[in-house]
Amino acid sequence: IILYMFLAVSIVCDDYFLPSLEIISECLGLSQDVAGATFMAAGSSAPELVTAFLGVFVTKGDIGVSTILGSAVYNLLGICAACGLFSSVVSRLSCWPLFRDCLAYTVSVVAVLVMISDNRIYWYESASLLFIYGCYILVLCFDIKINQYIMKKFSPCCTCFAKAMEEDAEQQPLVGWREESGPLIRQQSRTDSGIFQDELNYSQLSTSLHGLDEISEDHPSVFTMPEADMKRILWVLSLPIITLLFLTIPDCRRQFWRNWFMVTFLFSAAWISAMTYVLVWMITIAGETLGVPESIMGLTLLAAGTSVPDTVASVLVAQKGNGDMAMSNIVGSNVFDMLCLGIPWFIKTAFINTSGPIEVNSSGLTYTAISLICSVVFIFLAVHLNGWKIDKKLGAICLVLYLVFTILSILYELGIIGNNPTRVCGN
Repeated sequence: IILYMFLAVSIVCDDYFLPSLEIISECLGLSQDVAGATFMAAGSSAPELVTAFLGVFVTKGDIGVSTILGSAVYNLLGICAACGLFSSVVSRLSCWPLFRDCLAYTVSVVAVLVMISDNRIYWYESASLLFIYGCYILVLCFDIKINQYIMKKFSPCCTCFAKAMEEDAEQQPLVGWREESGPLIRQQSRTDSGIFQDELNYSQLSTSLHGLDEISEDHPSVFTMPEADMKRILWVLSLPIITLLFLTIPDCRRQFWRNWFMVTFLFSAAWISAMTYVLVWMITIAGETLGVPESIMGLTLLAAGTSVPDTVASVLVAQKGNGDMAMSNIVGSNVFDMLCLGIPWFIKTAFINTSGPIEVNSSGLTYTAISLICSVVFIFLAVHLNGWKIDKKLGAICLVLYLVFTILSILYELGIIGNNPTRVCGN
């Protein structure tokens, strides 16, 4: 069931979630990184939002805090490692989007850690989380002007900005944009109409993303059998999923359903949440059966399980050369996760239980703060030292860093290092 849910999430992301994201970006004139940091992050982080609501209103425990903060390191290092190792295309990155998202994430992490330091959450504290995310969205709205100002201000003393623009121009044929748009393709795409230049270019990009060799008026049916033998086997195995999704989600790649892209986006996010719930459920059963301690389960299997949509979506876009979208989804989804904590906290403290604050457990706070902030610094430095590109070298570096963080976290949870006493159920 775990393997089948992995397959199901990949089908939802590839056939419905990412195509709807393309049309949303086209309509709103969003660039790759802004689309990845907003709609893509929100859709792929839907399971974390559901988990946070369950933790506040149903289980009334720290499940939301532990799940979101515990999987943050995996989201940064683990997904980046997957993008580098599983992608055959070298994706170029831009300096400003990564710096912007890393700064926003650092601010949101510090805010959450300050809030839960006294084990109480008040309404004004949760409202400040929503305010921080609102400021982040406001920066994204004026991202073009801010980007141009940063380029103009720091290009004389920082060569990575000019180098990133040149590399964007080199990357352009990989993502299906027009070669005659010139070396300033990134600036033009950000100021004119986002990722997509016009209707024809959208068709070309959509075609290249989904493996078609020529532009057609309509996308082929999902029931078209692939030609390769291995793909046929996977297609037959996934036919129940394909049929279920076909009956419940409008395929916005087809002309008839093209204007239903927001419905496609919402329904695919709902299916991603449901499949991730089953996936985490099965992973929990597997861990209990194998006798894996609960603390280690949360740091490894469950952290990876709740981040499956982010991993699949980021790897799929990285394989097409959209490095900025992949990285912005990785960091932007973590920023959205902080908002996932703020929304249920604010609803409960401001409207439902106004008599007192929410009680949370902040044990292990110091180590969590150090690991989260260090992971942000490491990912930024690793990308910078790697020449602002996602390749197998960066993937290997992130994998090693993730394993180091995971081992240290497990040793800390087991009480081998630090002053954290091992907690056993019932004691």
